[in-house]
Amino acid sequence: MPMRHQPLVEKAPAEVVERLVDLACLAPSVHNTQPWRWRYDDARLVLEADLTRRLPAEDPRGRNLTLSCGAALHHLAFAARAMGWETNVLMLPADRDPAVLAEVLVSRVRQRAAVRSDLDLLRTRCTDRRRFTAWPVPDDRLQELCRVAEQWGSRAEAVTSDAARIRLELLANRALTFLEIDGRRMLEQERWIDRAGTDGIPLGLLPADPEPLQARSRFRPGLLEDTRMVIHGGDRVIAIGGASDDVGGWLRSGQAMSAVWLEATRSGMSLIPMSQPIEVESVRHEVARSVLRDVPEPHILLRIGWQAIGRSGLPRTPRRPLHEVFVRHA
Repeated sequence: MPMRHQPLVEKAPAEVVERLVDLACLAPSVHNTQPWRWRYDDARLVLEADLTRRLPAEDPRGRNLTLSCGAALHHLAFAARAMGWETNVLMLPADRDPAVLAEVLVSRVRQRAAVRSDLDLLRTRCTDRRRFTAWPVPDDRLQELCRVAEQWGSRAEAVTSDAARIRLELLANRALTFLEIDGRRMLEQERWIDRAGTDGIPLGLLPADPEPLQARSRFRPGLLEDTRMVIHGGDRVIAIGGASDDVGGWLRSGQAMSAVWLEATRSGMSLIPMSQPIEVESVRHEVARSVLRDVPEPHILLRIGWQAIGRSGLPRTPRRPLHEVFVRHA
């Protein structure tokens, strides 16, 4: 009987891995803190949480930090596929350092052409905080996005009924009121707005006037022009979470958030993370109890809608140089 040859597995060279990390670091993160570090040694890429960038007042458990790292992990896998490579990801490896979130092997058994449109999508995705138009996202589109999220091991649910949407807006405002009276949170937030350097949120990306007919913004007014007069209410919300509220669940939800965000961007929609109702534990539990049916432990809420103004002219949030977040051992 003739022997069957095993396909030859080609491991990605260090230069390819370095480019993938560069693309992964385009991922969204809480207040653009970019709380990740990458180590590459002997064909193994390690993702670590940069705990020095955790927000102790706003994010004491590290939920938002881990969601951010999960988004970067998904961006890496998405970029690898777009460049013709595959990723084998081990999340939360045994006997790990608490900061280590995943180990990744990048390889392929045959060459494939790069998908240029997917690489462009990574660079196009952004957080556009301008108001949405009145045209609602159809329910079938929302369900498609929920299925995209669930491919990454999370649970997802669209908030579509008028009663649930009103209830969620009331709870979001309750959370913001709670956060506004916490001086430590407000000071921490201010430190990440209009920073000099390669992180934080530029004033040019914060709308100049608060939106009077939506849940209040957590940020102070910025410089982004947004002068259209429209009938509001076209945005919808998708909740992403799981059966447990822990590091593994947050990491999966971060991957799901990135997958939904990229797919929404591909379809011409905009997405804004809404973490305030999740950051206040009493509100988070109430959201799960009175708004959601299928997500017992919500980790993040995503506002999704359409915008009449294109994104191409928006400034982009800065990114830390690669040498600050990536260490390559010989």
